[in-house]
Amino acid sequence: MPSAVIASYIYDAAAQTLTVRYQTGKVYRYTGVPEKVYRAMRSTMYKGHFLNREIKGHYSYTELPG
Repeated sequence: MPSAVIASYIYDAAAQTLTVRYQTGKVYRYTGVPEKVYRAMRSTMYKGHFLNREIKGHYSYTELPG
């Protein structure tokens, strides 16, 4: 999963949350993310682009301690 933007990510299906650790070290938790959106992100080669286009601005988020 090499990405210039995303260092790692994890999805919690029960809570519908996507937690993303960026290459900068910042960590954000996006809430209300449907599993089908997570699966689409997981399957794309361009995860940073997908995140910017399909998740940012569409789902609420909280910055977590890094």
